[in-house]
Amino acid sequence: MSTESSVAVPSLPITDEVRAALAIARRGCDELLIEDEFAQKLARSAQTGKPLRIKLGLDPTAPDIHIGHTVVLNKMRQLQDLGHTVIFLIGDFTSLIGDPSGRNQTRPPLTREQIEANAKTYFEQAALVLDREKTEIRYNSEWSMPLGADGMIKLASRYTVARMLERDDFTKRFQGGVPISIHEFLYPLMQGYDSVALQSDLELGGTDQKFNLLVGRELQKQYGQEPQCILTMPLLEGLDGVDKMSKSKNNYVGISEKPSDMFGKLMSISDTLMWRYFELLSFRSLEEIADFKRQVQVGRNPRELKVLLAQEIVARFHSQADAQRALEDFNHRARGGVPDDIPEIALSGAPLLIGQLLKQAGLVPSTSEAWRNIEQSGVKIDGTTITDKGLKLDAGVYVVQVGKRRFARVTLRA
Repeated sequence: MSTESSVAVPSLPITDEVRAALAIARRGCDELLIEDEFAQKLARSAQTGKPLRIKLGLDPTAPDIHIGHTVVLNKMRQLQDLGHTVIFLIGDFTSLIGDPSGRNQTRPPLTREQIEANAKTYFEQAALVLDREKTEIRYNSEWSMPLGADGMIKLASRYTVARMLERDDFTKRFQGGVPISIHEFLYPLMQGYDSVALQSDLELGGTDQKFNLLVGRELQKQYGQEPQCILTMPLLEGLDGVDKMSKSKNNYVGISEKPSDMFGKLMSISDTLMWRYFELLSFRSLEEIADFKRQVQVGRNPRELKVLLAQEIVARFHSQADAQRALEDFNHRARGGVPDDIPEIALSGAPLLIGQLLKQAGLVPSTSEAWRNIEQSGVKIDGTTITDKGLKLDAGVYVVQVGKRRFARVTLRA
């Protein structure tokens, strides 16, 4: 799809204030389209005092948000702090269709009940990043539901099948003989129509959303509006540094996790990945991060900087006091100690096989996972490493540890 602008925007002088705002927008981003147009929008906003309307749409496909989702939320907050209006759009209508982006097969749409349940917690979690009082919250069912069949047909007439098939995942599925349902074509159309309804100046999204964002830009032109600019953010790698952060891959940090768990997970990332997390997750300036890199090059221990990063992120979603306690807890564990706040679990059925105990205590999802941890010397009871998968535990109280971060004080009864 062409990204060339066909709308002439009056040329205004680019001041130092506008250049500074552009630098903030570009930080960590994958693409900013069209940058010259966005500079003019910023200049006009500075001249008139009218804030830009900046949109981020998220479909409530799951109830929880992890720090990978906050990469784009952080960018929204930075633009919000510049004085612009940010619109947190909950895609309660588009969730009924199901976003096919990046999919090699049809994704089943969610039910209305699932969407409503997930949406309840979405903004509460997002508000840990955004300024709650200055955020406009909208639901795209406001303008999508009233369209009706007549409006939907008129909207569909504004885009061709050929243009839809320019999208990479649709092209691959079409060429591979993988079915594409007609309703999937509606998704980018409806997301694009959101930009028309909200008169968006800038829309944010992950790199996998670029096609959908460009549809919004095209539809705005057809509706006589100045087209929005587009800012895409990278998809954050998970703790393994390989795949994108995902709950399904168990390489994520949830923003509602306990402070000690968040801290421990962040301390587990590699020294190389740490810089990526600093750039995309930290609110520290690029100059300060560059100085950190220089310090490491001349001998500073990267672990010290990883601690600063972990504390910053824990404090953002909990508190500074929680971040300090998480550091103390982490250091205590590193010395072989047991955290003070481990869960108390009561089980019955002694004598109980070690695999069953670990599963019933919630320390592993399955007995096979318990055996895998035992084989890797990752299970301790009262500080002693367990190597016998057939071990049976009699009634008593045990401090059980799996890996570096999972602990429980288990009271086992007959």
